Amino acid sequence: MLLWFWSVTGQKKTGSMSEFWLISAPGDKENLQALERMNTVTSKSNLSYNTKFVIPDFKVGTLDSLVGLSDELGKLDAFAESLIRRMAQSVVDVMEDAKGKVQENLLANGGLKDKMKCLKIDLTSFVTHFEWDMAKYPAKQPLVSVVDTVAKQLAQIETDLKSRTASYNTLKTNLENLERKSMGNLFTRTLSDIVSKEDFVLDSEYLITLLVIVPKPSYTQWQKTYESLSDMVVPRSTKLLAEDNEGGLFTVTLFRKVIDDFKIKAKENKFTVREYYYDEKEIKREREEMTRLLSDKKQQYQTSCVALKKGSSTLPDHRVKVTPLGSPDRPAAGQTDRERESEGEGEGLLELPPRPAPSDGWCLWARVPLPWLEGPLLRWLKVNFSEAFIAWIHIKALRVFVESVLRYGLPVNFQAVLLQPKKSSTKRLREVLNSVFRHLDQVAAASILDASVEIPGLQLNNQDYFPYVYFHIDLSLLD
Repeated sequence: MLLWFWSVTGQKKTGSMSEFWLISAPGDKENLQALERMNTVTSKSNLSYNTKFVIPDFKVGTLDSLVGLSDELGKLDAFAESLIRRMAQSVVDVMEDAKGKVQENLLANGGLKDKMKCLKIDLTSFVTHFEWDMAKYPAKQPLVSVVDTVAKQLAQIETDLKSRTASYNTLKTNLENLERKSMGNLFTRTLSDIVSKEDFVLDSEYLITLLVIVPKPSYTQWQKTYESLSDMVVPRSTKLLAEDNEGGLFTVTLFRKVIDDFKIKAKENKFTVREYYYDEKEIKREREEMTRLLSDKKQQYQTSCVALKKGSSTLPDHRVKVTPLGSPDRPAAGQTDRERESEGEGEGLLELPPRPAPSDGWCLWARVPLPWLEGPLLRWLKVNFSEAFIAWIHIKALRVFVESVLRYGLPVNFQAVLLQPKKSSTKRLREVLNSVFRHLDQVAAASILDASVEIPGLQLNNQDYFPYVYFHIDLSLLD
């Protein structure tokens, strides 16, 4: 049994680093010693933070099925990563007024210990303390069934995401169109927020009020001449309603039968009559539509005003003790976090003691969400982002298992390790790994140094192939 993997408190974690290398090597004595050498070198040179990555024993099945699963899992991996990146971007889009708080909404449900399953933790902690979720994905099932379960789950999330984001984008577009109408100049903008009933002569058989746009330098000329531009203009009937950078919007009242003549004379004097007829019902409808769209958009992500911190949907960081709400520590088989949260049972009763001293053993620091205060779209994104992210990391575990069996053979015996490279150390770390494990595949090791060397039977790009099983995890989802 290897004892060299660092404990949670034995290493200062670098939370800002989001790159991980998930590797595996055969579990025989020689290669366990190679893993120890690798850890010793990386530890002394401060190249990476290393932890065990525990993967359960699955039902292997036939070689042909494993080869097929290898290809399927590769596609599913890419699909899952694309999905969580799209969901992360959707959170950014929805939280446009609070983009600084986006990262704290991209969390994963539990995963460290059974009793902490209901907590939400940062993505790095979830990956470095990964535990296979037997409730969601029973390891006793055939591998094909496990992969099918994950694929169906992700497909449903994507379907829901498309539907919800389409509705939100339609709402956003309609609102932007209305806002654009209110942001233009006096020639094009809506006037519903400018004019009022008192500005017009309404329901008159003979009189009508027109709106005229006058350039700013011509204000004096307008005041002197508007009454004489045509016959039958009501004296002293003009009033300035609004201005922009170029001019002002004036009213003028005249007899209906001289409208055409007045328009011609106004145009000759560079005054523009804007075609507008006051309709109180239409103005009311437009105002109500703008109010409704603004309200609907805000409700998709805003929290209630009774949140503990203004503008925040989370409590401060605390060490959290959880008392499950009348349920077993583990979730019911087949029930997802997504379903539990939808039923309002995704949270436990939280006790928040004073912040402990750093030496107080290893503990989990989590941000505790208050989902009942969040808008429906943001809450859905948070819950389902967590589900998709958890599924993605399980896919990585499945890929390591399948590729390790294909590479190292039966009986199943390999050790998976998660490395978190330090900044500017990736090149040196790769050299250490290739040196330690080059005996596993001499041809692959040579090809790393010389990209022109072809590996017989290998379908992957040489640059993606190493003597050991290797997969990359990048948590920079917002870059």
